[in-house]
Parts: sequence; C-alpha cells; structure tokens
Amino acid sequence: MSHTAHIPSHRKPRQRASKSALRAGVAGGVLSTIAVAGAAGPAQAEPVTQTIEMPTITSGFSTAVAASAQATQQVALDLETQADEDAAAEKAAKTAKKAHAEAVRKAEAKKKAEAAAKAKAEAEAKERAERASRTAERTTLSASSGSSGSSDSGSSASTPSSSSSNVSGSAASIVAFAKAQVGDAYSLGSTGPNSWDCSSLVQAAYRTAGIDLPRVSQSQSTFGTQVSLDNLQPGDILYWGSAGSAYHVAVYVGGGEFVGAQNSSTGTVQRSLDYDRPTGAVRVL
Repeated sequence: MSHTAHIPSHRKPRQRASKSALRAGVAGGVLSTIAVAGAAGPAQAEPVTQTIEMPTITSGFSTAVAASAQATQQVALDLETQADEDAAAEKAAKTAKKAHAEAVRKAEAKKKAEAAAKAKAEAEAKERAERASRTAERTTLSASSGSSGSSDSGSSASTPSSSSSNVSGSAASIVAFAKAQVGDAYSLGSTGPNSWDCSSLVQAAYRTAGIDLPRVSQSQSTFGTQVSLDNLQPGDILYWGSAGSAYHVAVYVGGGEFVGAQNSSTGTVQRSLDYDRPTGAVRVL
C-alpha cells in the first residue's frame, strides 16, 4: 500500500449545515418570543395581595344557599308546629276521655246513693210503723195489766183463792209484753223501748206485773225459786250458765218456747227451748 493512501477517519461525520441552521432558527425564535413577552409587560408589576371574586357567579350561589337554608328552616318549623298540634290534640282527647269516665262514675255513684237513700227511707218508715204498732200494743197490755191487778186486789179480800188468780194474771202480762218485743234490736246496755239486752227485757217484762227485778242476769238467776226445766210455767225466768253467774236470761212463754234478746245478729226472738237449751230456771211469781 502506498504511504499516501487514504486512511478512513473514525470521527463522527459533521451534521449537515441545513440541520444546524434549523436548530439555530428555532432557538432564536424562542428567545425572541420571550423577549417580546417581557417587553410587553408593565414596567413595574405590583404583587397580588387579594383574590378578586367573580361577582356574577358568587352572588348567584349565595342567593341559592340562602334560599335553601330558608326553605329547610321553614320545613323544620312546619314539622315542629304539626308535632305541637298533634300533641295538643292527643292531650285534649285524653282529657275528654277522662272527663267522660269521671262523669259516668259520678252518675253511677249518684244513682247508687239515691237507691240506698230510698231503701233506707223505706226501711225507716217500716220500722217506725212497727214501733208504733208495738207501742200501741204495749199501752194496751199495760192498761189491761193495771185493771187486772186492781180486780185481783179487790177480790183478795173476799176469796182465799185470789193469790192463784193474781199469779195467773201477772204471768199473762209478762208473757204478752215479752212477745210484743219480738223483732226489736239487741244492744248491750240498752233498756228499750226498741232495743234491749237480755236482762233489761226480762226486767221490763216483770215491771208490767209490778215486780222490780235486779238489772243484771247474774242477780236475776237467783232472784226467785229454782225450778226444774221439766216443770216450767209461763213467766219463769230461764238462765244460761250457773245460778249467780248466768251470762244470759230469757222469759219462758209456754209451749216449750222462750222470748229473749239474744244477740246483735238475731235481735229479740221467740225460739224453742231446743234452739238453745237453758241451764236452769227460777220462778218469781
């Protein structure tokens, strides 16, 4: 090979001149644009210190928000008003129902009271009528007892048998008085004329014959002569318990029966001896 032979170079080939010119032109254009923009701006720019709102958009939005809030408030107010009205209506209904029930209760109570008053008035009227009847009967008995006693006293001077006639008359008076009290009330300590205890009834019956008995049953059970229950006569005093310690007395009226003021439940009754068998008896006449 000749020493003058061409040896290829290993360096990169240079870019073409057209490409270089193009690049230079682009760069120059960019720089020119920047320069023009800088020259077009104000000489002394002031810094931005606040944000300017858009009047049209902001005003409309505020109005919409205010309208929505007002509508919500109105709905809430309407709901509250409706709730108050419902509560008031419910309370009024309950009050009316309670008032109706109270009126019905009072009407029923008044009706019962009127019925009770009517029944009481009828019972009192009936009791007054019975008392008047018994009072009239007692008056008649007392008058007949007085006349009988006078007749017996007048005949005692002429006939020796007058004492037996006197006993019979007195016994009849005692029995009649005791029977006339049947139906009267029993009350411990009462002495008539419409309420008795056992000993006050016996004492009052004997008083129609002019005989004063002791007030209490213990003394009455020993006032006369003790007699057997198999040998009783009308007018005898029956007693329950032992003689001297009797807790109850009654009048034997004949026919196996007695009259006595028993207790607050039965009052004054006429019963058979078998109803409540007495312990003993005394004869005063």
